Amino acid sequence: MAGTPINSKAASVSFRNVSKKYGKTVLAVDDVSLEIEAGTLVTLLGPSGCGKTTMLRMIAGLEMVTSGQIMIGDRDVTKLPATDRDVSMVFQSYALFPHMSVIENVSYGLKFSGFDKVETHDRARAGLDLVGLGEFGARLPSELSGGQQQRVAVARALVLEPQVLLFDEPLSNLDAKLRRQVREEIREIQQNLGLTVVYVTHDQEEALAVSDQIVVMRNAGIAQIGTPRELYDAPADRFVADFIGEANLIDCTIQKVTGGIAQIDMSGYRHKLEARGMEPGPATVAIRPSRMRLVRGATGAGIKAQIEKATYVGSHMEYVVSGDFGQVFAILDDVDDALVPGEGVMLSFDEKGPVLLPAQ
Repeated sequence: MAGTPINSKAASVSFRNVSKKYGKTVLAVDDVSLEIEAGTLVTLLGPSGCGKTTMLRMIAGLEMVTSGQIMIGDRDVTKLPATDRDVSMVFQSYALFPHMSVIENVSYGLKFSGFDKVETHDRARAGLDLVGLGEFGARLPSELSGGQQQRVAVARALVLEPQVLLFDEPLSNLDAKLRRQVREEIREIQQNLGLTVVYVTHDQEEALAVSDQIVVMRNAGIAQIGTPRELYDAPADRFVADFIGEANLIDCTIQKVTGGIAQIDMSGYRHKLEARGMEPGPATVAIRPSRMRLVRGATGAGIKAQIEKATYVGSHMEYVVSGDFGQVFAILDDVDDALVPGEGVMLSFDEKGPVLLPAQ
């Protein structure tokens, strides 16, 4: 990210044709190549079983590769044990020692790094200050909230000044409000210190909020790599469109392509959008719920449809809408003049936002 300082110890991470097999039949990671720049936060995102946690554990040295090569900076770490890699990992379970105080937990790894007692204490105190827990050093982990325990785990990893900092589903044990707060704190620390962070989650919103780059994984491989905006606005296929945020996937027909612009037809409704290299014929259009348009009545531009469900959620209305195209999900800001189930509408969508994808 432009303007982000790169920590002098922060290192790049490279996967070069890496595969991981368990036994003879289970392929957890399949010939993956990936470059993670120093000083960036890259999220491995995907459903359970896609290989993201295995990739993280291979960086840490907790799993060894079956084939391929892993580099941290200019150093080949493929065959090195975890103890010989300059990485730290923050686990989903926090992994704090319950009988040790907070300051003792943060100091634990430093005791094996050659620092004397005074420097160990000073570094641990600085780590707690960094995560806003400077006054909590004497407490036991059981005396802290879940969010505070997570920050202790982050401080313990940070004080080791690793080349690469790894997060394995770090927010999954927190409630929604705390997740938002702690993810912002992690992102702020990463940017301020210029750390290289590899972050695993299955939460799409979390990935969009914290990442410089997102690696979307599917079936042991990479489906697409890009910035949060690139993945949200220009998904490569139906899987990415539906996995990153929510998307309505509707069948359409490309009638013609002129100058890279496709004219599509959906149940008589015509729209123009980028062809993305596609030719006339069957296709799919992906439309975000917030970019749908619903207009009362049965006339005007659009597709005839009907409101099936209407849900008030405070800041906006959520609708399930049905028609010849099937069902779609729409979000509208107008909560004062809400549509009601059974009401007829004309459905269309914003000029910008819909994305053309190959047919299923």
